Amino acid sequence: MFQVLSSAWALLLGMCLLMVGNGMQGTLLGIRGEIEGFSTLEMSIVMSAYFVGFLGGSRMAPGMIRRVGHVRVFAALASLISAVMILYPTFAEVWAWTLGRVLIGFCFSAVYVTAESWLNNAATNENRGQALSLYMIVQTAGIVVSQALLLTADPSGYVLFVIPSVLVSIAITPILLSISPTPAFETTKPMSLKELAGFSPLGCVGMFLLGGIFSAQFGMASVYGAQAGLSVAQISTFVAMFFVGSVLLQYPIGWISDRMDRRLLILIVAAIGVGGSVLGMMLGQFFTLLLVSAFVVGGMSNPLYSLLIAHTNDFLEHEDMAAASGGLIFINGLGAIAGPLITGSLMDAVGPWGFYMFTGILFVAIVIYAAYRATVRSAIPVEDTGAYVAVAPSYTSVAMEYAQEYAIEADKEDENTQNSR
Repeated sequence: MFQVLSSAWALLLGMCLLMVGNGMQGTLLGIRGEIEGFSTLEMSIVMSAYFVGFLGGSRMAPGMIRRVGHVRVFAALASLISAVMILYPTFAEVWAWTLGRVLIGFCFSAVYVTAESWLNNAATNENRGQALSLYMIVQTAGIVVSQALLLTADPSGYVLFVIPSVLVSIAITPILLSISPTPAFETTKPMSLKELAGFSPLGCVGMFLLGGIFSAQFGMASVYGAQAGLSVAQISTFVAMFFVGSVLLQYPIGWISDRMDRRLLILIVAAIGVGGSVLGMMLGQFFTLLLVSAFVVGGMSNPLYSLLIAHTNDFLEHEDMAAASGGLIFINGLGAIAGPLITGSLMDAVGPWGFYMFTGILFVAIVIYAAYRATVRSAIPVEDTGAYVAVAPSYTSVAMEYAQEYAIEADKEDENTQNSR
């Protein structure tokens, strides 16, 4: 791990600062939207716009990097992110915020692609897993820290918009000055969605539904908090608990997944997610229980993402895993675009608890479909399944291919160990 830190500390520090900026602007807009008098539907459109831009950026970023290089893409898009964050309070209009969110989603996606290819270049076969874990921890830590920074100023003013803008500007400095040489850039062409669905229907359906759950957490949690009458401190703590749960429960669930039928584990984890959603829906007026529900929902949804990828890989040859990851990311992105729009409609119809109604319904759908698939396809023996690798929903195709390489290497090591016995 020290080897990874010594070779990629500037990149990891820069990514942490970028995630602080991204986490702040996401939560802050939900709070400020309530102050500006935006309706829940209007805020759902604003929040959905980020995922439209993110999906578009993940498709276009590779071509941009090949044309002008990593350095120019990273610097230009990070500068644009910084500018948009400053403009939010200047143009407090739904159309302006929606356009800003599309731009920021696009830019962050391309920045992630650039940073992840640099990280991949800095890692070796021996420390690949450690680098991937550090990258996930840094991303999550940045979002959690960002929620604490929301308490430093009045959300009705300008200061909280200036802070993430400055952090993003600072983030690019250590990366551009310390990272060398610039890595070569290659990505695998994604597998067609039809082929992917043939290999793993549960993987495809589950990833689409999870996209809605993730976008509700990242986009609408602060809107829920504002509607429910929570203070800024309570909203920031509430949002942070989703990400705390995702980190703390990712690895225990991953350990279990290598020792039992993954399809059954997917069902169990999703069922626990239903319980967390019901808890928030029924007893969310008690703040402590609201935090517990956020911890459970975040702690179940993020490992589900990794579980569905691992389950899909169990039906693929090693050479197809990287291609399949691109398709799974695209499917997840489609679900993420729809998530805030549906959540906002439910919250308009039934009140703030429509937020948890939405996540609960999607978790129930995963439970039902996983149970159905168990009746039409036999389970793969545990000893024949591949390695579980913890991945995050914010990963682009570059980090996903990176994770797949690590999974393949882990599988080969297991095979060599078994053959040597």
